[in-house]
Amino acid sequence: KQTLLPLLREETSSFIFPCKLALQRPELQHMVLELLKCIPLLLFLLFVCGLDHFIFSVLSIIQHHSFIEYSYQTSHHLSVNVMGTSLMAELLRSTIGALNTSFDSEVETSNLACLPQPTGMTRQQYLNTFLPLAALALLCLAQVYPFRLRRAIAAFYFPKREKTRVLFLYNKLLRQRKNFLYLQRGRVARQARQPPGPGTLLLQWCRRRWPWLRRCLRQCCTLCGTPETPRHQPCPNPECSALYCESCW
Repeated sequence: KQTLLPLLREETSSFIFPCKLALQRPELQHMVLELLKCIPLLLFLLFVCGLDHFIFSVLSIIQHHSFIEYSYQTSHHLSVNVMGTSLMAELLRSTIGALNTSFDSEVETSNLACLPQPTGMTRQQYLNTFLPLAALALLCLAQVYPFRLRRAIAAFYFPKREKTRVLFLYNKLLRQRKNFLYLQRGRVARQARQPPGPGTLLLQWCRRRWPWLRRCLRQCCTLCGTPETPRHQPCPNPECSALYCESCW
């Protein structure tokens, strides 16, 4: 029977292996999308904090440069002298004499009560503002691992459905493997029809002229691009310089 294991390098990158601690390509794509959704919130927080700092700076300038102090002094003296000894003079002295006043006033005031008293945000307040966003970003990174349990939970509660999914995945991989080999053969054939570039010719000449440079000037697999190892297989055609790794061969 046609087998699928071991998976090819291109096929491995499209699957998620639950036992691997490292983030894998399908998970990275989903994680990047989640992190991109946090960017508008980050921009909004930066705008709000910048606006808060700008308003605080304006109010602080007004407070320090708009202070005005007023000092008002006044003096009032009124004296009415009635001359004479007659009854009318005595009457006028007793009535109009009550108007005699003398006072001095001094008033000092300022517009301190009208000035703004701004209070800037501290570093701890800024930190508390951005901590939820940082926690959200960390959750976007950590949600990858709980998501791996979804298939196991679904398989536990729906074993028949899990068997159907496995068979569907197996047949899908068989079709993809068949199409993959067909496409790769076509790509290799197109590369073979093209004349080699100056870099390839120089590399081949150096490898033939100085065999001890083969460790430094290693070739790569024609399909997947893995560096040359002792397990790599060269093309049996002497006119072809293609090299394949074990899985691609």
